[in-house]
Amino acid sequence: METRLIQYAIAVADELSFTRAAQRVYAAQSTVSAGVRALERDLGTALFERDQRGVRITPAGEAVLPALRALADAEARARTAADPRGELRGELRIGVFSSVSYLAIPRVIGAFHRDHPLVDLHLRASPSGSAELADAVRRGRLDLSLYGLPAATAPGLAVHRLATTPYAAVLPVGHELASRASITLADLADEHFVDAPAGFGNRDVLDAALGARGIVRDVRAEATETSAIPVFVANGLGIALLPELLIPPSEGVAVVPLTERITWDFSVVTRTSIGEATAALLEQLLAAY
Repeated sequence: METRLIQYAIAVADELSFTRAAQRVYAAQSTVSAGVRALERDLGTALFERDQRGVRITPAGEAVLPALRALADAEARARTAADPRGELRGELRIGVFSSVSYLAIPRVIGAFHRDHPLVDLHLRASPSGSAELADAVRRGRLDLSLYGLPAATAPGLAVHRLATTPYAAVLPVGHELASRASITLADLADEHFVDAPAGFGNRDVLDAALGARGIVRDVRAEATETSAIPVFVANGLGIALLPELLIPPSEGVAVVPLTERITWDFSVVTRTSIGEATAALLEQLLAAY
């Protein structure tokens, strides 16, 4: 079984597109299509369904793909072992939040790339938040992902906590509460809110904590990029409650601590058994926090 054909099939499974898969493996689309068909003939089963609606993984494909990924990982380990310098090789697929530019993540991943230039990095953000990213790790479509939900919500995965941070109120600078040393949740009862959509870790954790206190908010605006939330607040669309770690430097807003302590865990999820490249990046992320 040719490693090249295995890489084609993995790329198609990750991208659910022969066009994007071809771009990823630097091959012509016709070459990837022919390679996948050859692998399917070799295995005696169809890995993908192809029609006008797109590409879908067949049940047989879902069963076979973990073994194909294991073969690709084994090939990368063999090449690493054969290298006199022992340089890491292979592919590392990383799930990130849509807003990470003001966190340490780009710096850490950049340092990893400089340290291990033979590891092919692929970063992917999810429009649906932590739950979708964790599912991609569970299915083998990502090797490692940022995660913003409690560890108990990621069954079958290893959850590595990077940091725990409290929520704070984000208010327009002219707001009557903006000069307070701290704010209670009761102070904010009549406010309109800006937040991430449901499904995003910081939103779901906050909703659960407020629900346990019998508090229901009026969320008037939602933004998938956390960095946009303070901008909406500064322009009068509402106030926000965000984990302090996720509040970027922003003009026109004041950040005021909450009297009540509500915390958010910033974590990374992996499968319980991980490759050398995943372990190396995980070590650097844990060290950064």
